[in-house]
Amino acid sequence: MSALIGFAGSLAGRLALILTIGIASASITSLVVAEQARQHDFERLQMERVVASTVDVANRFARDPGHTGQLVHENRILGAREAPAGWRMAHPDPDLAKLLALRLDHGSNPVATAMPRDRCFPNFDLRLRAAGMNEVVLPDCWFVSFRDAHGVERRLAIDLVPLRVPHGSIVDPVYLVLIVVASLILSLIVSRFATTPLRRLARAARAFSVTLDPEPIPETGPREVRAALETFNVMQSRVREGFRERTQILAAVTHDIQTPLTRLRLRLEQVGDEGLRERLISDLGVTQRLVRDGLELARSSESREPWSIVDIDSILSSVAEDAAEFGAKACFAGGCGARMRVKPNALARCLNNLVDNAIKYGGDAELACHRSGGALVITVRDHGPGIPEESLRSVFEPFQRLARDGAGSQLGSGLGLAIARAQAETFGATLSLSHAVDGGLVAQIRIPAVS
Repeated sequence: MSALIGFAGSLAGRLALILTIGIASASITSLVVAEQARQHDFERLQMERVVASTVDVANRFARDPGHTGQLVHENRILGAREAPAGWRMAHPDPDLAKLLALRLDHGSNPVATAMPRDRCFPNFDLRLRAAGMNEVVLPDCWFVSFRDAHGVERRLAIDLVPLRVPHGSIVDPVYLVLIVVASLILSLIVSRFATTPLRRLARAARAFSVTLDPEPIPETGPREVRAALETFNVMQSRVREGFRERTQILAAVTHDIQTPLTRLRLRLEQVGDEGLRERLISDLGVTQRLVRDGLELARSSESREPWSIVDIDSILSSVAEDAAEFGAKACFAGGCGARMRVKPNALARCLNNLVDNAIKYGGDAELACHRSGGALVITVRDHGPGIPEESLRSVFEPFQRLARDGAGSQLGSGLGLAIARAQAETFGATLSLSHAVDGGLVAQIRIPAVS
């Protein structure tokens, strides 16, 4: 149900609805018009038959008025007889009269109208029915009056075998449902086809929102679509150039500031007070580390590393072994046998930062991975005291540090998690923190299956 509501709220759903209503309405309207035209054609054919019968009788009166009059009086001409003496027209048919005037001699002054069957066949009992029929099947009848070639007024009753229009299927519910269903299927196909460029653009925008190094969108499709995709690619390129320029500036500043910091350290070595000298050198070390970490954070957001399909278990075990070689308590707890398309160096740097954080603040690091909802989830867990619930999000902000000792001092530069998150975003992953059920903190890297 939620998927249906979501589709109805999308552009493709709205286009499909509009097209379904439009196509179904147009189809039904066309069928109604065709049905009306069919009715009109039947009526026109019936009138032409009346005209043909009247013209035939008029020609007979022109050739032999006496004999023809006797035949009409004795009802010996099939389809033509004398009109009832007391019959008077109430509503003449102008269209039929016009057709007769075109076919009869000039000055015939024809008038005509449809005649009820009970007046046309006064001697027939309308209560009688033919075998197997539920209604009276009598010829249709018309009253026609005209002047023949000799100027004599002739009043005739023309009867013809009735033409009944077959029942139309336009009002058949099954037929209407088929029209609506066919319109819906066609509308869904058209709407999906029409919104394909928008979906491509949305995917590209989503990829650009999580990494500054997405692949350009192929500029294919109609002219307007190609123009939009070309503009989006130009925007991506300019934003990347802006970040690259920013990183180059920070790198240049960092490089230039190393020289005075080195000279400052040499001069601090000459301070006579040993306690003061150690504190000053420690503060200088913190400054140098902040400069390096700041540059690392800037470079993390602008990664030009190529994508590769790698074995996730191999990377996790390698990171755990490297940390263990330096005496840290780190282990690879369990793999998932997955191969994913990522940026290997960015993933390794992200994991190293998380492992360093876990060891520094939790005492150990446990790496594992599993699949969840079509995505791959990599976990780095420690068994430390954790952090306050309200700080789970804020610790990803640059320079956000939590007190770790009894005096409330803060350790580190506060950039480790920010760098790890930036590295994860370069290959479309997300990084989050949560508390383990049995204590400790769990860092999760979620890599979508489409990455």
